[in-house]
Amino acid sequence: MLSTLRSASLFSSLILLSIFNYACAEDPFVFYDWKVSYITASPFGVKQQVIAVNGQFPGPILNVTTNWNVVINVRNDLDEPLLLTWNGIQHRKNSWQDGVLGTNCPIPAGWNWTYDFQVKDQIGSFFYFASLNFQRASGGYGGIVINNRNVIPVPFGTPDGDITIFIGDWYTKSHKELRKDVENGIDLGVPDAILFNGLGPYRYDQALVPDGIGYHTINVEPGKTYRLRVHNVGIATSLNFRIQNHNLLLVETEGSYTVQQNYTNMDIHVGQSYSFLVTMDQNGSSDYYMVASPRFVNSSAWAKATGVAILHYSNSQGPASGPLPDPPNDLDTFFSMNQARSIRWNVSAGAARPNPQGSFRYGQITVTDVYVLLNRPAELIDGKWRTTLNGISYLAPSTPLKLAQQFNIPGIYKIDFPNGLMNRPPKVDTSIINGTYRGFMEIIFQNNDTTVQSYHLDGYAFFVVGMDYGVWTENSRGTYNKWDGVARCTTQVFPGAWTAILVSLDNVGIWNLRTENLNTWYLGQEVYVNVVNPEITDKTELPLPDNTIYCGVLSSLQKDRSQRVRFSGAPPLTITRRTILFAFITALITTFISS
Repeated sequence: MLSTLRSASLFSSLILLSIFNYACAEDPFVFYDWKVSYITASPFGVKQQVIAVNGQFPGPILNVTTNWNVVINVRNDLDEPLLLTWNGIQHRKNSWQDGVLGTNCPIPAGWNWTYDFQVKDQIGSFFYFASLNFQRASGGYGGIVINNRNVIPVPFGTPDGDITIFIGDWYTKSHKELRKDVENGIDLGVPDAILFNGLGPYRYDQALVPDGIGYHTINVEPGKTYRLRVHNVGIATSLNFRIQNHNLLLVETEGSYTVQQNYTNMDIHVGQSYSFLVTMDQNGSSDYYMVASPRFVNSSAWAKATGVAILHYSNSQGPASGPLPDPPNDLDTFFSMNQARSIRWNVSAGAARPNPQGSFRYGQITVTDVYVLLNRPAELIDGKWRTTLNGISYLAPSTPLKLAQQFNIPGIYKIDFPNGLMNRPPKVDTSIINGTYRGFMEIIFQNNDTTVQSYHLDGYAFFVVGMDYGVWTENSRGTYNKWDGVARCTTQVFPGAWTAILVSLDNVGIWNLRTENLNTWYLGQEVYVNVVNPEITDKTELPLPDNTIYCGVLSSLQKDRSQRVRFSGAPPLTITRRTILFAFITALITTFISS
């Protein structure tokens, strides 16, 4: 009898242990409360209003691991509507969380809304930012770090530290003044400063840099290796990043491990993110300059707009000295393009999954859709300054595209975006691209503007397969890299040049394709890609969130304020896990006592 009881006890324990393991195997949830508000800061020695997250400028780092679920309750304490977008986060099956006007109604001033998304099958370095009304020009940005799961090896040793760096052009004018200038056709001009983590330049030159400006210092230990995640979060300026007397070993960009190569400097364009390993291999006789200087500018007035921070060894004997490390020669127009071409995918490394990155042989997939997207300088359309893609300047409707699609509302948008420039006058319209679900799209960006344009696609990583000066033709495909072109979410297109990308349309939703340059994005240089599974199934897209904010023609669906400011339905999932754990322990104790 005792043996039977013990067997029953063991059997019950095994069942309970299985339940416990199931509960613990669930991907973790992390919860944040963020308040987006104005604070007073002095990035360039002049007090001004900046946009902070939880009182921080730049905002807090979102540090998570592959497949974690992220729940962020965002309160808008600005005086205008707000959305946060997650640059590079793919939101698998969940474009509801993308935080752009095509998918979400803005969070009105004084309201809050809860983002709820999973960083599914991703690793790497990204950033978030306020996506509306030029707000990024005043801040509202922060870093995103997605770490590998322990079961997936990283193709380099564990660094001794992990440091996030934001570089970007900065104006003492507010974002409201800047957007008004852009609306009136006034050029942004030379920025007042290039910031490092929200601070102006170290006074490396008394004639160029005024006294009394705070600067950023990174403290390091000699002999150790650090991972620097560098993001260009600026408005419109490409920047060259370099560190005096130190090499930059490139290891990752926007979620892809790269072939590891040393660079003395790197051109980082608006919206781009890179990870470098930097070894502190100098003798520490002094501090060292970290520099971010403008690229592709042709005026001596830009000399004052050089960002300088300090790399400080713990055994440093004195301040940084000597001239700043040299930038690339601006007259060498091919330097930056050749550097970009040299960045290759590490096809033998795993990333978020154990299989090597190169097991996805993109060069062998048949292209189903081709779009040549041509942009040109801002022009007057119906008396207003606008920018275009293929002659169409995107107009955001008052009802987001995604909500109009969900409720089958006609007349909000048209799925008739042309696959090339049409022979007709430019116009303002709400026309979107119809993508083929599980198709393979080729997009060629042709830049007819005089400045570098960065293009970003939400929801995806795409393969950068080619770029060159001149006009793209079908013969240009002969130059494509069909084996180890890097997969990323933001690519540069040089003036008078083209860049070609390939993207596998396996993520259902409506996804924003935009220039990251705020001055051209704000005037309409964007489009959306609609990816629909023709076989309607709940498995390919998540349902409309319970906490959706309604606007436009759907405003009448908006529930009372107490309903729309509540947290999303995610927390009970964590409560459920704790409940199971408590029940398991209780049942286990009861079983052994009774036996």
